[in-house]
Amino acid sequence: MKNFEPKKDLYPHLIAVFVFLIVTVVFYSPVFFENKELPQHDILQWKGSAQELAAHREQTGEEGLWTNSMFGGMPGYLVNVEFSGELTKNIQRLLSLYLPHPTGIILVAFISCYIMLLSFGVRSWIAIAGALAFGLTSFNIISIGAGHNAKVSAVAYMPLVLAGVHAAFTNRKFLGFILTALGLALQLRVNHLQITYYLLLMVLVYGLFELIQSIKAKTLPEFAKTVSVLVAAVLIAVGANFGKLWTTIEYGTYTMRGKSELTVDGVDAKSGLEKDYAFQYSNGIFEPLVMFIPNFFGGTSQQNLGKNSNLEQALKKQGANRQQIQQQVQAAPAYWGDQPLTAPYYAGAIVVFLFVLSLLVLDRKYTMWLWVLVLVSIVLSWGKNFESFNYLVFDYLPGYNKFRSVTFVIIIAVFSMILSGFVGLEKVLSSTWDKTLQKKFMIAIGIVGGFALLAAVLAGMGSYRGAIDERLASYPAWFLDALRADRASLLRVDAFRSLFFVLAAAAVIWFFAKNKLSKPLAYTLIIALVLIDMFGVDKRYLNGDNFVAATRSDFIASDADKRILKDTDPNYRVLNLMNPFNDAETSYFHKSVGGYHGAKMRRYQDLIEASISPEIAGVIENLQAGEFDFKDAEVLNMLNTKYLKAGETANAVIPNPAANGNAWFVRDVVEVNNTDDELMAMASIDSKLEAVVNVEEFVLGELGYDSTAQVNLTSYAPNKLTYQSNSDQSGLVVFSEIYYPKGWSATIDGQASEILRANYVLRALKVPSGSHEIVFEFRPQSYYTGNTVTWIFNVILVLSCVAYVVVSVRRQ
Repeated sequence: MKNFEPKKDLYPHLIAVFVFLIVTVVFYSPVFFENKELPQHDILQWKGSAQELAAHREQTGEEGLWTNSMFGGMPGYLVNVEFSGELTKNIQRLLSLYLPHPTGIILVAFISCYIMLLSFGVRSWIAIAGALAFGLTSFNIISIGAGHNAKVSAVAYMPLVLAGVHAAFTNRKFLGFILTALGLALQLRVNHLQITYYLLLMVLVYGLFELIQSIKAKTLPEFAKTVSVLVAAVLIAVGANFGKLWTTIEYGTYTMRGKSELTVDGVDAKSGLEKDYAFQYSNGIFEPLVMFIPNFFGGTSQQNLGKNSNLEQALKKQGANRQQIQQQVQAAPAYWGDQPLTAPYYAGAIVVFLFVLSLLVLDRKYTMWLWVLVLVSIVLSWGKNFESFNYLVFDYLPGYNKFRSVTFVIIIAVFSMILSGFVGLEKVLSSTWDKTLQKKFMIAIGIVGGFALLAAVLAGMGSYRGAIDERLASYPAWFLDALRADRASLLRVDAFRSLFFVLAAAAVIWFFAKNKLSKPLAYTLIIALVLIDMFGVDKRYLNGDNFVAATRSDFIASDADKRILKDTDPNYRVLNLMNPFNDAETSYFHKSVGGYHGAKMRRYQDLIEASISPEIAGVIENLQAGEFDFKDAEVLNMLNTKYLKAGETANAVIPNPAANGNAWFVRDVVEVNNTDDELMAMASIDSKLEAVVNVEEFVLGELGYDSTAQVNLTSYAPNKLTYQSNSDQSGLVVFSEIYYPKGWSATIDGQASEILRANYVLRALKVPSGSHEIVFEFRPQSYYTGNTVTWIFNVILVLSCVAYVVVSVRRQ
């Protein structure tokens, strides 16, 4: 039994957490000391899309599960749905020390990486430096600035899972079980499956190399035992998020990431995203060099070139005024890589140096998996710029075609370099400083420092022409020449900057090894250098200028919104003519035809491309010609688009008297036999009198028509709609509600009725003659059963953590 020694066993970890907390508070100082907040584009859009569900929860205390605020209607699972059984939410808050979101995300990343480095045998003081490098990588900071909080949160928990896996394979199975189960449960909770997919790739590569070592050492039974422990941990983590995963997977099959029901040239389409969409953002072949020199490709698509830049001087010579100069210089298109928009994912000059050093000093059989991950990550990030490999992976690697923006995969390289680099530094600091080690150390300096020096010296030799320059074709030659000179200057300055940090870190390690520096001073200098290196680059992308005074609400109803909101009809849709399919702000106040979300229903996207977008173009053309007749906009009318917004003033609201309303009886049914014909028929129907139905899927039977029949909406909630119908004949009623086959039920006077799909995306019912109450209700089993399973496994997870703490304390 080992005696507990606070100075050795507790104090270093408390100091580490204190350092992480101070760094977090300083980084987000405007939040903590100036009552400011960080406006995040994607979070602002999310708030707009989530408002209906949030309001329903506040008013009723229940989850709405379905929202009509975007794209006509969609499940709310990926918008704003809470599971009451998620006890891990409290653990997440504890790990972030209850800091306000999103400031606590990098604190979690610090702690998670610190635990991982300790698990790999790195001393606590060096682990602090590695954790700071991980939390402050510009991948995280740039993503937070854009509002990709879920992505960064998922990244933050990756080290915790790897710590558990490694602990299990190094004879600490109980600890490995707890860390893996807890880390994966927390990561799955934030629900960013793309980062979880990357984590899975990392664990599989690690496991493959462990298997190879096990076969060589003839210890397969022990390997199997460890795997079984980890499988149990994974099952608990999955169980703790069962409801969220079930609903997400269930819905995913009907989104753009699922299989299309349309055919391409007569052949059934494959599931997943289109290649052009998935690979829209792909690194150029040399672009991963920004992990070492952040401005290697000019930095961001809108970069502040600073005072005395070549562009500023050129503008002054041309007689530009101060305001014009400021506008051009502060948002210059400095980036000259292959992507339409980007910002550099910087891993750190010191991290890259330590990684190269680790390649020379660590035993390959234990670290080759990290080298493989770095290489594979870089190659995958090339995307369309390395088609021969990446298109093959996209077509045949299971699940890979569900994700876009393949540049995100570079986080695997950043993660692996940090892990390998600081494990390598631990090896250097723990080893005898003999001639062999000194030689390897100098080789690492020569490779990394030499490259930085070469990049600085040769910076003036590039063309500095990029994809973004196509948009600058109308600019004069003097402007482009000055801009390209600034791009070269940015590269040169950052190359010298990286060289400085490499040499500074190397000097600290050298003098420490030669006993010229004490341990406390050497550790402090390494931590300080890493912090200054990462902090300096991060503040280019997230600084005091990005924060604004905190407000009570991000949304203020415009005069146009106020005019529309005077309508007392409980359910109608609004079309914002200004970029409707990248806008969720409209959704805050209204039920929108458009929206902003990465997982639209595929059928709705089909309809956008085939009918809605052409109709919008036609409507705009008519409005410009002074015509306000919308009778030909059949799809917009069937979606009950009662108002159009052409601006934010009251007179920018355009009523649409041709909208079909909430529900209507149709006279005729256009019968089709496949999905292609179903979509094609939408281009030529009179949606008030006709409905398109795929009779291969739905049986209609005998139907009549009463021209005086009516169907009225009498009660509205996101998950429950009640109608009253009156008709002298039985007939087919079409509802301006989006059809979704999972979870919706319909009753007529309390009797279950089959929900049909009409007009490609809408619901329909066969309604008998007479007066009837029709109720639609959304109660998906995936949520209600999933919530129960979630609660059970959350309890198991928490009890397992408590048991580990109790056992550990008793051992001490």
